[in-house]
Amino acid sequence: MTTPLHGQMMDVPLAVSSLLAHASRYFGTTEIVSKRVEGDVHRYTYRDCERRAKQLAQALIALGVEAGDRIGTLAWNGYRHLETYYGTTGFGAVCHTINPRLFPEQIAYIVNHADDSYVLFDLTFAPLVDMLAPQCPNVRGWIAMTDEAHRPRMSTDASCYEALLTEMDGQFDWPLIDERSASNLCYTSGTTGNPKGALYSHRSTVLHALGASLPDAMGLSARDSVLPVVPMFHVNAWGIPHGAPLTGAKLVFPGKDLDGKSLYELMEAERVTCSAGVPTVWLGLLNYVREAGVRFSSLERTIIGGSACPPAMLRMFKDDYGVEAIHGWGMTEMSPLGTLARLNWEQMQRSPDKQRRLLEKQGHVIYGVDMKIVGDGGRELPWDGVAFGDLHVRGPWVIDRYFRHDTSPLVDGWFATGDVATIDRDGFMRITDRSKDLIKSGCEWISSIDIENVAVAHPAVAEAACIACAHPKWTERPLLVVVKRPDSDVTQDELRGFYEGKVAKWWIPDDVVFVDELPHTATGKLHKLKLREQFGDYILPSARKVQNCPLTDEVTAGSGSTPVPE
Repeated sequence: MTTPLHGQMMDVPLAVSSLLAHASRYFGTTEIVSKRVEGDVHRYTYRDCERRAKQLAQALIALGVEAGDRIGTLAWNGYRHLETYYGTTGFGAVCHTINPRLFPEQIAYIVNHADDSYVLFDLTFAPLVDMLAPQCPNVRGWIAMTDEAHRPRMSTDASCYEALLTEMDGQFDWPLIDERSASNLCYTSGTTGNPKGALYSHRSTVLHALGASLPDAMGLSARDSVLPVVPMFHVNAWGIPHGAPLTGAKLVFPGKDLDGKSLYELMEAERVTCSAGVPTVWLGLLNYVREAGVRFSSLERTIIGGSACPPAMLRMFKDDYGVEAIHGWGMTEMSPLGTLARLNWEQMQRSPDKQRRLLEKQGHVIYGVDMKIVGDGGRELPWDGVAFGDLHVRGPWVIDRYFRHDTSPLVDGWFATGDVATIDRDGFMRITDRSKDLIKSGCEWISSIDIENVAVAHPAVAEAACIACAHPKWTERPLLVVVKRPDSDVTQDELRGFYEGKVAKWWIPDDVVFVDELPHTATGKLHKLKLREQFGDYILPSARKVQNCPLTDEVTAGSGSTPVPE
């Protein structure tokens, strides 16, 4: 057997710390601007950020944190959160970003399942930490991400972030790390039952940052001022905290204020050229600029993902404000980027209508992702824009298995996304449905099964089914359809009140409808398809309240239901 001829190149590991080290060395004076929870605006540079990230690494090591230990965060987008991204992974620990919007019991489950050694938190979440601490006995310490002057009064014994850093000198060299070792941990709530963890490696994270920064992906550049509205607890803010240092882009963090006015004023003040977030956020921003009669002076493009973007939003950004709106798709299991809707040279020569139809889809894969659609028996389906099947993906930043799960979810080496899609001859993918009965409210998932389980626990409920109804602001909201027990009675308000304390408030169904019976399949399962057909024209009371929204008709029409009247 012939011995392969190996290349004679340096074997330098792809470490997350190299991204910040690069930014510090070659873009050291580039700004990182943050609206702080404390109420002011903080400014410093990449060079400052690396020094403080090294101080954090020293502080954690002094606390006994070792390589492989998980460090949780409950924090908004800001400079201290960015320091945590690198101050943990830089010496081999794992940065575990936690979604604070989940129900406290879910958060406690995630912290315990991850076995977090320490959890760092913003001031906003001090009351939440007081609730979590008794449920998380293995957490060795809680660290408030503030200074002594703003240290919150809590029942939990919490350390002060700035005090810990002050004790360290920052004279620290990032160690060489095996690029296949774990770097970041994110849990997905896009599943029934308990959340599942996606454990990324240094190699996958750096490759994802490179792929996300390509010109036909996010196109990040040292000429950009980037504002990630997508939270850093949402799949690493789609890779922007890694891609911006890689390219030397200026970073602008919005903190907790994500309303249209706050975002617009920050964009204008910091000359933001690129942003990224979910449709709900952009709806608020567009409504603000329209009502205030203002325009964007610097914004060039925005990436829209997390849920399907209504075509009217894409058009409004482009036609009314000259901003390129880039439709994207991905998953926690994919780190998360998979596709982005950007045209090539040939496609740009087509008519405006044909271009628009392409841009309304979820888009074309970026290098590093391969995808296919399969039908019955795993048969691969043609890319004709008509055939639809289960969407499967693979690539160096796609998970092989979930954290602490023995079995792999892969099918012949491919990850089944749970989405149903078409792919056209141009390679543009369009999501047509979801194979699971999950409800996506804004950028968050709601489990219909969990909603149903709470309902049937009520003594007056015999059977219940939860389905998604179109909503002009949130894209989807839950509708609960209920069969009462004989000789029992319960009102809509009583049943909705029954959810208090059992699920997150935003999980509570918007409306309850009582019926005599629910449709079932031949095997006795709830027939959700028939139920959705039955209530396809149903308009939620909360949807009726949305007024003066020019996107209303198309948001709802885009979701496959009857448009909500203004």
